[in-house]
Amino acid sequence: MTVPAGPAGPVHRPHVLILGGTTEARRLAADLADRLPALRVTTSLAGRVAAPRLPAGEVRIGGFGGPDGLAHWLREHAVDALIDATHPFAGTISFNAAQAAATAHVPLLALRRPGWVPGPDDDWHPVASLAEAAAALPALGHRVFLTTGRMGLATFAHLTDLWFLVRSVDAPEPPFPPRMDVLLDRGPFTLEGERDLLRRHRIDVLVTKDSGAAATAPKLTAAREAGVPVVVVQRPPVPPGVPVAATPEEAVTWLRSTGIHSSASA
Repeated sequence: MTVPAGPAGPVHRPHVLILGGTTEARRLAADLADRLPALRVTTSLAGRVAAPRLPAGEVRIGGFGGPDGLAHWLREHAVDALIDATHPFAGTISFNAAQAAATAHVPLLALRRPGWVPGPDDDWHPVASLAEAAAALPALGHRVFLTTGRMGLATFAHLTDLWFLVRSVDAPEPPFPPRMDVLLDRGPFTLEGERDLLRRHRIDVLVTKDSGAAATAPKLTAAREAGVPVVVVQRPPVPPGVPVAATPEEAVTWLRSTGIHSSASA
């Protein structure tokens, strides 16, 4: 993209595309607007949430049409750097990003918050998938607090003998478990609120993905205090060869290291 010509002619504004939808993505967009204002920053949202929290800078909503579509978008919009700040469980877009970045010859960084680590008093049961979580539940409890979001509820639909409390931002669509109450809510959540949920609904097993978010971590503390076992779905790996930043600050440092920002002129 070019801006109106100045005395020295057109000036290119280095363009950064953030694949967003997370708290870290919004923080990164705000940091870049504040610390590297000469950059053009676009955040892409998948559009799965009805009323998403919008970040600073430009925003696009919707998919790209796979890795080829993303590579085309990177070229068409003259993207100089790509930062994958999607949810740790958005595995498909992360691998699409790696393939597209390689095709378009655009540097790529994955921004991933650190995962949760169990303490000595935690009763965690790690599993590799939602299907493994569903298989583990009957032996662990009968009243399930399911905090994996509305996507994937079909995996638990066959568990007709269990009762589920499902928490999600938007209302789920069938298929889903027949014995289920839905709690529409968005974090951050408080420890006292999580304690009350477990107590009021007589929860005896919790299911969560290892999202690593501080905003949703109080449920783990509440489960530990109540002696409730936790089925933890492990996150998929970052695509091979993609560098990883743990915080938006580290992502800004990486972006500075590419030298992209230095080509921008006032």
